[in-house]
Amino acid sequence: MEELYRIENLGKSFGNKKVLQNINLKIFKGEIFTFMGPSGVGKTTLLRLLNLLEMPTTGTLIFDGNDNAILQKNNVMRRMSMLFQRPAIFNTSVFNNVAYGLEIRKVDKKTIEKKVIDALAIVGLAGCEKQKALTLSGGEAQRMAFARAIVFKPDVLLLDEPTANLDPANVAKIEDIIRKIRNELGTTIILASHNIHQVRRLADRVGILLNGELIEVNTKEQIFTHPFDARSYAFINGEIIY
Repeated sequence: MEELYRIENLGKSFGNKKVLQNINLKIFKGEIFTFMGPSGVGKTTLLRLLNLLEMPTTGTLIFDGNDNAILQKNNVMRRMSMLFQRPAIFNTSVFNNVAYGLEIRKVDKKTIEKKVIDALAIVGLAGCEKQKALTLSGGEAQRMAFARAIVFKPDVLLLDEPTANLDPANVAKIEDIIRKIRNELGTTIILASHNIHQVRRLADRVGILLNGELIEVNTKEQIFTHPFDARSYAFINGEIIY
């Protein structure tokens, strides 16, 4: 498989507090890679580093063969999209919410219209273009946020606990959308989750993050049946609780 990210000895500190240290990892194009770990162990910070929203304190980040990705971050970030737990919803139509990023990029109106309609179809909101975004249910709003994140067809979509506040029915819909984005658009998906069952359903490979360290990376089959690190086993079986 072709590498999208190569991360070597990556670390991040805020003041004297080390949040991440000695992160070594490769992420491949077209896979669903999941960071799994309890809340507060650095998953969100690691996603922000991968999206270049934060700069590492130590180490190297190579994106798609570009070892100057950090120095060229404005160009590189145009190939990325990140969805947070509580995405912003603007007090306007669904169409305008999804079109926002394209308008910032000064895409022509005809192209914007096609791209927005296509993105809404992928997330199951076709025909909702004129609806006020603030009238959407929680699950619909999250699907709209997905449409906004994929409307310019990024190479990589980073997801921070995207189903944390949803009921089981909407969780299933979002998981179907994640698979669809990968399978139909070829987008690399990087997901942070503490939900072991969700990781089982979605991931190709898993990295277990504990105390700011990536202690194990492997296929989900290996991680869930024969993890190499005893701490991975303890986390999966509920023996490590934060």
